[in-house]
Amino acid sequence: QVRLVESGGGLVQPGGSLRLSCAASGFTVNEWATGWFRQAPGKEREGVACINGLDARTYYGDSAKGRVTISKDPGKNTVYLQINDLDPEDTGVYICAADTDCSWYRLDHGMEYWGKGTHVTVSS
Repeated sequence: QVRLVESGGGLVQPGGSLRLSCAASGFTVNEWATGWFRQAPGKEREGVACINGLDARTYYGDSAKGRVTISKDPGKNTVYLQINDLDPEDTGVYICAADTDCSWYRLDHGMEYWGKGTHVTVSS
């Protein structure tokens, strides 16, 4: 059974940084792709980043704007999302997702399995 558990969200001041974690079970992050999506208040869900399982190729959505890095630790079967220079526009629920592969299509249309998300609020 695939399970994705996010952590690391919270209240952050503008300009700050945050690292979100996604602990995966039911598959290994070296076999399947894992991604991060954001659901901002009043906006459609958008793909932030994803990373392939086998070749670790990464894809970033437009919202990433060079401030986001996705990485993984196969030993912990965990995927991370580092977000720097946070802006109030980054506020939302960050949701971890998984599928057999990662691509621009997946970032636009979503992935097969979803976590429950972790809340990030950027405010002074």
